[in-house]
Amino acid sequence: MSHSVGVRQAQKQKTRQALMDAALGLLEEQSLSSLGLREVTRAVGVAPTAFYRHFRSTADLGVALVEEALGSLHPMIRTTVSPAGGSEERIARAVELIAGHVASYPAHVRFIARERHGGVQPVREAIREQLARFAEEVKAELAKDPVSEGWSDADLLVLAGLYVDQMLATGSLFLEALEAPETPGTSEEARRRAAATATRQMRLIGLGRRHWLD
Repeated sequence: MSHSVGVRQAQKQKTRQALMDAALGLLEEQSLSSLGLREVTRAVGVAPTAFYRHFRSTADLGVALVEEALGSLHPMIRTTVSPAGGSEERIARAVELIAGHVASYPAHVRFIARERHGGVQPVREAIREQLARFAEEVKAELAKDPVSEGWSDADLLVLAGLYVDQMLATGSLFLEALEAPETPGTSEEARRRAAATATRQMRLIGLGRRHWLD
């Protein structure tokens, strides 16, 4: 009996993931607000009624995509901004993390970039909540750094927000590099430029941080 329950659960999870993957593919060409559940179920090859066994609405599916796109990044973000190593090492870790995530999950990055200010309120709120979590986690790591001595919690949270916003901007830079015209060397050169720009921007934030209490 337990075996059959396990099989059903595995099949249900497989169908749920197939719906999310299909939606993500369809969202390459449109926004979530214009996506119909029938489009998604047709792409998967299941009846429209099957959709409601997994999601209440396309907005609910969008919230699940937000969790899939950003949820796994929390431990990596904490490691990236931890005080271990010098500032240049931390910047290099951050740029490498973002570049790798964009290269591995470009569709997820496009989805977040588009829907962060899109027309589906639950999805906007889910993205905002994830980014707020990132800011709190980054703040906690920044507080461990001796450079933060004398900083108020409010100022640390502002600084953490700057870093999170910068990471989003860096993701957009790498996404543009990834979508550069496919001519020999063009994409790699665009990636190098994106990394150099992101590094300089993060250095500038770090410079302002060191002199904030002057």
